[in-house]
Amino acid sequence: MAGVSRCMKYSMFIFNFLFWVCGCIILGISIWIRVSGAQQGVDSSMLAGVNLLIAVGAIIMILGFLGCCGAVKESRCMLMLFFIALLLILILQVTGGVLGAVYKPQVEAVFNLTLSESVHALQSTTGEYKEYREEFQKLEKKYQCCGLQNGPEDWGENFDKQKDICQCELEKTSDLCINYKNTSRYIYKKSCGEVIMQQIKDNLVIIMGIAFGLAVVEILGLVFSMTLYCQIGRK
Repeated sequence: MAGVSRCMKYSMFIFNFLFWVCGCIILGISIWIRVSGAQQGVDSSMLAGVNLLIAVGAIIMILGFLGCCGAVKESRCMLMLFFIALLLILILQVTGGVLGAVYKPQVEAVFNLTLSESVHALQSTTGEYKEYREEFQKLEKKYQCCGLQNGPEDWGENFDKQKDICQCELEKTSDLCINYKNTSRYIYKKSCGEVIMQQIKDNLVIIMGIAFGLAVVEILGLVFSMTLYCQIGRK
């Protein structure tokens, strides 16, 4: 190959190696977000974007490997497959971003509906949701919050029966705590719904940052692969 083509060939190889590493990072972060969201009681339907990123991360790893092989072996077939697959992913990313912006109100409505269903489980006095209530109490202590939407009211009769629900273990003068109806009982002021929503927003910022950076990398990949494809054809 000519000097320029050789430079393009190895640039393509290095780019795809970094692309493969990028896929590994995306896959790892997405799985971490998915697991932490599940531990916080976030409904799986709210983590659809994270599930999509997990799939994208895995596909990017495969594409990175395909691009490396195509560059080293100078295979036009592999390079074309790489180009087409990368273009489809970019189109899906843009489509997903547009749909996310358009259907944002619906997503918030689904989230509120999920909270309402969870409140029903907290208020239940049967053993059906006992395990869920115990896990939710652990979440309250961990994130220093009470209830899902309306604080102690979300617990219904269970709040009066069980004195350690929402119990504030910090100093009574802390901004996180509030006195419950002028009694000796101090509970956490913030609702867990607020905490979960903040976690979702923080995760969305991470996802959007990854998606934007990934789009730039994908465009570079399209340029590199098509340029090398054409140069190999003229060889």
